[in-house]
This record gives sequence, C-alpha cells and structure tokens, in this order.
Amino acid sequence: MALTGRAALLAALGTLPVGIYAPGWAGIFALNAPLSLAILCDYALAAPVRTLRFTRSGDTSVRLGENAEVHLTVTNPSGRRLRAHLRDAWPPSSWFAGTEQAASRHKLNIPAGERRRLTTPLRPTRRGDRRAERVTVRSYGPLGLAARQGNHDVPWTVRVLPPFTSRKHLPSRLARLRELDGRTSVLTRGEGTEFDSLRDYVPGDDTRSIDWRATARQSTVAVRTWRPERDRHILVVLDTGRTAAGRVGDVPRLDAAMDATLLLTALASRAGDRVDLLAYDRRVRAQVQGRSAGDVLPTMVNALATLEPELVETDARGLGAATLRSAPRRSLVVLLTSLDAAPIEEGLLPVLPQLTKRHTVLLASVSDPHVESMGTRRGTVDAVYEAAAGTQTQAQRRRTAEQLQRHGVTVVDATPEKLAPALADAYLALKAAGRL
Repeated sequence: MALTGRAALLAALGTLPVGIYAPGWAGIFALNAPLSLAILCDYALAAPVRTLRFTRSGDTSVRLGENAEVHLTVTNPSGRRLRAHLRDAWPPSSWFAGTEQAASRHKLNIPAGERRRLTTPLRPTRRGDRRAERVTVRSYGPLGLAARQGNHDVPWTVRVLPPFTSRKHLPSRLARLRELDGRTSVLTRGEGTEFDSLRDYVPGDDTRSIDWRATARQSTVAVRTWRPERDRHILVVLDTGRTAAGRVGDVPRLDAAMDATLLLTALASRAGDRVDLLAYDRRVRAQVQGRSAGDVLPTMVNALATLEPELVETDARGLGAATLRSAPRRSLVVLLTSLDAAPIEEGLLPVLPQLTKRHTVLLASVSDPHVESMGTRRGTVDAVYEAAAGTQTQAQRRRTAEQLQRHGVTVVDATPEKLAPALADAYLALKAAGRL
C-alpha cells in the first residue's frame, strides 16, 4: 500500500505517527485505529491496476524535428471508478529537453466499465526507432489517502526518419533537368548522347551539332538537340566507419551524407535513372536494390532511419568488393566518405583503379566550415596558430582531391548545408556531358 501526500501530511502533523510505516497492520490499528481504518478502506476502494486494459494507436513514423502523436486507450473493466495518475514512458530522445514531464503524465477519471483515450505528443531529437517503455498507473481511493500502483507493457514503435532538409533544392534542380531533357524553351546545346530533335541554328551553337542533310533540304541551318541518356544505374555508397561519426557543428557527417543521398535519389529517379544504396564499413549495414522510381525514395528513407556510424576503421578493400558486386555493369558510383588524407591514401587509393576501370566514380565529402573560418583569423598569437592549422588542413584536402581527380574521380567537397545541392549539380553536369 502506498500512502499519498495527504496521509504523509497527517503523519507529519502527529495525527498519524510516523511509526505507521514500520510495524505493519497491527501497529497501524494500535497507534491510530480510526485513521488507519480510513486509509485501509480508501485503499480497498481504489480501482485495481492489474485488470486495466490498454491499446495504442497513432503515428508509426515521423521526420526528425517534426511532431508525432501516440494515443493510449485505457479501459476500466472493474466495478469501481478509476481515479489515477498515469505516466506513459518513452526514451529521453523522444522529446526536446525539459518537455518530457508535461508530455508523458496524465490524470485519469474513468467510471466503471468505461474507457478514455489519452494522447502523448512526441518530438524526437534523434533518428531511429523510439519504443514505448512502459505505462505506470497510480490508482487513488475516493479520499486520496492511499493508492495502488502497477506497471503495464504496452508496446509501440515510432520510426524517426531523416529530416530531408535539402528537398527545398529539388525544384530548381528539376528545372535544370527539364532543360537538359528538352522539355522547356531553354534548350541546352550539344549535350547528352541521345538525339532529340532539330531546330534552327543560333549564334554560339556548336558547329559539330549542325545537321548538314537537314540543312540541305531547307533554307536555314539546322542543328541537332540532345537529351541526356536515361535508365542509367547509380549506386550510392555510404561509408559508415568512424569518420562518419564525426560532428560538423551540430550535424554528424553521416546525417549530412544521408541528406545528400536523398536529394540525389529524388532527382535521379525523376530523371529516369535507377538508384541503389550500399552502406558499408566492415560489413554491409544497409542495402536498397532494384526498387522502382516511385518506391525507391520511401525505401531509401526507411533504410537510412536506423543507420548509425560504427567506431571502426572502414575496410576499403571490402567496400570496393561490395561495390563491384552491387554494380556488375557500368554505373555511376557515388561514394560519400571522408576526404582526410590517411583514409584515402591508405585505404581508397589502392582499390580505386578497380572502380574507375569499370565505373564513373564521384566522391562527395563533408567539409568543416569552422576550419575555413580558422584560416582567416588574425590579431593574436593564438589566432595566427589557428589560421596556420586551418590553412594547412585545407591545403591537405585540396591535395587529396587532386590525387583522386588524377585517377578520374569527380570530387565534391562542401559544408553540410551545401553538400546536397553541390552533389546534385555534379550529377547533372555528368549527365549533361554524357558521362553516365
């Protein structure tokens, strides 16, 4: 039996001796029989907790940073009114700091044989699956002097998806794609590898695009227009090793790479290309293959939701072998990894010839804007040392990028906010040049 705050107050005032907690039932009656009898009756009249029935409903997924609602229906099958406090426990990352107590605690007043629905608002702060832990109910008697308490397991899972903040860049990239595809009045000149149509020559057109046979049949010079090739295969490879765990500002490198992956997937699927995913460090952590254009983005979002970096060194040879298995014919391999010198020189460069021989390789990496700002600092001795360190780091990244470019790799090095649109632009440039 649990004594409520009211009973504890009476004990403190002397009406109920503190010794009531120790001597047991006989001691309770001996010390203050009338009040003890009232507490026992109040306890006996409290609705039982063990017989309560619970069901859940509500959201099963939500984007990171957005709101979700989970409903808990409580049924009171007993013959007594349920007066209770209820706590619907979830992991701490299910709410913003300081809001858990208000969101998870509820007051209940349910007549016998009836039910009520409670709503617990969630606002997760991390990706992944958030699972309900347990429901704790404290049922009070009519006088509020004593209470019954018990726990119930009522399972429910809310999957927290990547936020996909870069989707704001999708309309502008789709407009560029339509230009490449010849569906707007602004036609690109001499790009792509598939013939689209003829139009009149305008100054500045590539003379190699002139169709001399068509020109001979009409009074004006005709040039060919091209559209980018379709149905090309793109394999996005996410390095989930230790370098992906590093944070740039408030964003883990892996999360920035995920955001870029989603924008590229949305753009490429609209362009008619097929996109697959491989997440790897020392083994395959996630994989998406063979999905249709309409299904690939939701599947990709769901696969990335629970993906976390591993604090291990990435096995570059294993990554190369897994990439070749996932892309048996010529593809665009988009590798999202670190541009640090040691992992590239010791891990990736030895296996790079195998990849570039068969595929077009594009490497994208997250740069730290703080390092860029360090290079501009002056005024104090500490600032000068920081500037030297920042400049040295940037120069090293440039040298590493140049090494990769000499092997035929296209390199994108950008801050978390700029990585997704920069990767999309690099994809469009390769597509326009007919290199996919």
